[in-house]
Amino acid sequence: MNKIALIITLFISVMTMAQNSIYDFTVTDNKGKEISLSEYKGKVLLIVNTATACGFTPQYEDLDVLYDTYAAKGFEILDFPCNQFGAQAPGTDAEIHEFCTLRYNTQFPRFKKIDVNGSNEIPLYTFLKSKKGFAGFNPSHPLTKILDDMFSKADPEYTQKADIKWNFTKFLIDRDGNVVARFEPTADKAILAPAIADLLK
Repeated sequence: MNKIALIITLFISVMTMAQNSIYDFTVTDNKGKEISLSEYKGKVLLIVNTATACGFTPQYEDLDVLYDTYAAKGFEILDFPCNQFGAQAPGTDAEIHEFCTLRYNTQFPRFKKIDVNGSNEIPLYTFLKSKKGFAGFNPSHPLTKILDDMFSKADPEYTQKADIKWNFTKFLIDRDGNVVARFEPTADKAILAPAIADLLK
């Protein structure tokens, strides 16, 4: 890493550390409009990095069910497409949105395709990962062993790093903007629903 890149990385890290809740961040929606996350103050949020050609893509159905169940009580899902894992979100923002609305009839907000790891990751994800690191895959999920084998071969110390591991990693945010939980893609609706409901009480 050259000196300029190092300085930029350190600057971003310092700025991110100075931000204490997700309401301090601005993101870009899938039409290019800047959105302050302060617009979601008072809501319970589920922030998800998604992909349209992944084995976990059918989780859009579960997300839609969760949205239909809890939206009226103050719940929102923020969908951030990401092409970093197996290049499984290859389309444009418009193509991704069309796929999700036509295939899964999703109604929740969708944002511009982003990076969630690495030098180009958006500050929101730097913040989310700093609050909730990787805590392991659901041991009862049928894909857990496959994922663990794959990541272990690539990096034997992968469990110790906060990086997003794969598509459909989810962060749960309470009504005050605090990151209260992280769910890996192996966490299904039966795990998510009670956690969401508890924050909506």
